[in-house]
Amino acid sequence: MRFKNKLLIIISGLLIGAAAIILMTQGNPANMGFCLACFLRDTAGALKLHQAAVVQYARPEVIGLVLGSFIISLVKKEFRVQGGSAPFLRLVMGAILMIAALVFLGCPLRMVLRMAAGDLSAYLGLLGFIAGIFVGTQFLKRGFSLGRTYAQPKISGYIFPAIQLFLLVLLMTGSSLLAFSESGPGAAHAPVLLALGFALVIGVLNQQSRICQAGCFRDLFLIQDFHLFWGTLAIFIAALIGNLIIGNFEFVAYGPIAHQDWLWNFLSMLAVGLASTLLGGCPMRQLILSGTGNIDSVITVIGMVLGAAFAHNMGLASAPNKLDEAGQLVGGPSLAGKFAVVAGLIILVVIALQKRQVKQVERKI
Repeated sequence: MRFKNKLLIIISGLLIGAAAIILMTQGNPANMGFCLACFLRDTAGALKLHQAAVVQYARPEVIGLVLGSFIISLVKKEFRVQGGSAPFLRLVMGAILMIAALVFLGCPLRMVLRMAAGDLSAYLGLLGFIAGIFVGTQFLKRGFSLGRTYAQPKISGYIFPAIQLFLLVLLMTGSSLLAFSESGPGAAHAPVLLALGFALVIGVLNQQSRICQAGCFRDLFLIQDFHLFWGTLAIFIAALIGNLIIGNFEFVAYGPIAHQDWLWNFLSMLAVGLASTLLGGCPMRQLILSGTGNIDSVITVIGMVLGAAFAHNMGLASAPNKLDEAGQLVGGPSLAGKFAVVAGLIILVVIALQKRQVKQVERKI
């Protein structure tokens, strides 16, 4: 059984890495074949929650992940509608996670994809991500918990997948209810059915394998278990091979849609790692869980969408580095974005400490 589980997670990882490369060659932005932070940001723009015209597109990859997870959880009778574990804190931490990811310019999955293309700045992000997870596991060891979940009305679990299906209809019909970028990353996308098909299959496999970029390092620190690690390694290997085949691999200080401010690459991903650990999963894992009736993950995803809107409305997201006409390097994290990362780290630590204290008090009572 354990061998079958390991094989499943490796297959899931290989498919994600391969799909990211294929989708990139078919239109998705460079080194962004499958980035959940970027795709949720684009979806927020499509819903007109922010006005950044270059990142507005209802990504079918997000829709497919949720629907794939939803379908297989019904088939396998694993659909469980539950929630109620510190919903407001999850909303806030989801927003912090997203803002930090947009300062880095990518979620943990895109970090791995950027590494597989030779982007050295992503390796600094990895160190920060691991450091954040390590800090988070120290809180877990000392009793941190967001509290129990409770059974919820079954209809609650169907609403989020139904919203994704409605978004798909709007996307396929080109509805004016959605905004569509005419240039920039939002205008760069693979054919809808191709992206949706890959995402549906990945959603099915990921629901069964439980693959998670944060979970793989969390389990290493907590119980010395490499089970989930093989999935992340498989993503890297598949993407690396794909990049070598298409000639997209090159060691550079920063790749497309990235920046070389190494300190803030580290700190922003530290916040992402810490938030993911406290929340119980990275952005991809939260989307998968949201399709299985987990209302807490739905709240987290909503927090991420709101965080993306806030980041772009308030100028918190980083701008990719590039050379201007005078040959000067421009872009990178804004002062507001740096402040948001530091503030987010402080809030996360305060939440972790407070929840631990509350649990200790409850035990005494």
